[in-house]
Amino acid sequence: MSSKTIEPKRPGIPIFAGNQDIYPHLTATKWRAWPILDDVDWNLFGCALRGHVSYEPDEPELGGRLAAQTAGGAAWRCLRCGAFVTDGQHSRGPAAGAPLIRRGKELRSELLLRVFAVERFLRFLILGAAAYGVWRFRYDKTGVQRAFNDAMPVIRDMYRGLGFDVTHSRLLGLIQDSFTLNPRALLYLAIGLAGYATIELLEAVGLWLGQRWGEYFALVATSLFLPYEIYELTVKITWLRLAAFAVNLLLVAYLLWTKRLFGARGGKRAYDAQLRAESVLEMEQAALAAASPSQLGDAAPASPAVEQPGEAPGAA
Repeated sequence: MSSKTIEPKRPGIPIFAGNQDIYPHLTATKWRAWPILDDVDWNLFGCALRGHVSYEPDEPELGGRLAAQTAGGAAWRCLRCGAFVTDGQHSRGPAAGAPLIRRGKELRSELLLRVFAVERFLRFLILGAAAYGVWRFRYDKTGVQRAFNDAMPVIRDMYRGLGFDVTHSRLLGLIQDSFTLNPRALLYLAIGLAGYATIELLEAVGLWLGQRWGEYFALVATSLFLPYEIYELTVKITWLRLAAFAVNLLLVAYLLWTKRLFGARGGKRAYDAQLRAESVLEMEQAALAAASPSQLGDAAPASPAVEQPGEAPGAA
């Protein structure tokens, strides 16, 4: 009787002890929290959005490994997706001067940070509109108060129909309290809201561009507001406050861990080393060195030098 291979119903099933007999060909399979994201070729995705980036090193042997002749002319390996391409951004120079291109998980991380950037930009729009409203309210407080009082019965009836009682609403209470503020206090409030909106805009721009200064700025600015958000939660817990606190805490932890900010996990040096380890150019250099180890240096001694006692290291 021929044996039959049993396929799992769901890809990415975790393999525990005892399952190897059932799924012998899946012993190395790992559980994946986001299988759809893991299946995406982020390098091709990045090139589809930004175009290919190729580099022609001055070193002839290394350049020969990165170039190929096609019917359309010379093609160079893209530093992001690794394919041989004839279009896109092309530059040349020494291998040490090649640009560090984000690949793989770094591109996925960049996409996630852009989601945070969109959220920060929405905050900027809301705070900017609030600042403009307060500034305009400063010049026509009587008219705005009259319009608010006329609209209150409609607002109350509408929310009552939805099952909400806005009699003790904090937002409406703040609006009513604002009618008692003098013009100078309203001016200061408008300036504060405008400053807060500017901070959110800078965070959004920095995160969207993927610049390291933007990551530092977002981390510091978000961390400064965490104590106040914790205090707000101690006063009253709402779903909106919990969601805002969770998003900000997630952003701080994510930036600190993945981007190695403020020296975390080796800091910028370790982050750049990680980028170089995934670089197409670095991998080709390593392959070239492994293929011809004798060409690494003609001046290397045949046997290691023995350090004599009492002599400084490297002394003749």
